[in-house]
Amino acid sequence: MTVTIYTTKTCPWCKKTKEFLKQNKIKYGEKDVSADQKSAQEMMKKSGQMGVPVLDINGKIIIGFDPEAIKKAVGKKK
Repeated sequence: MTVTIYTTKTCPWCKKTKEFLKQNKIKYGEKDVSADQKSAQEMMKKSGQMGVPVLDINGKIIIGFDPEAIKKAVGKKK
């Protein structure tokens, strides 16, 4: 399973999302779209969004901090 989170350093919802992933022992890669233009373009292409966080979980795009959608995408029970 591949989990990528697109973030910025100043985004409080990004921090909450990363905390949630850690608490649920979900490994992830992080791309800072404020520091990396290529990652920002990649995120916009995948999600159609400029806001963060955006998660890509095995090709399923989740916009914003949505614990239930994240659990469902990674196959965890409630």
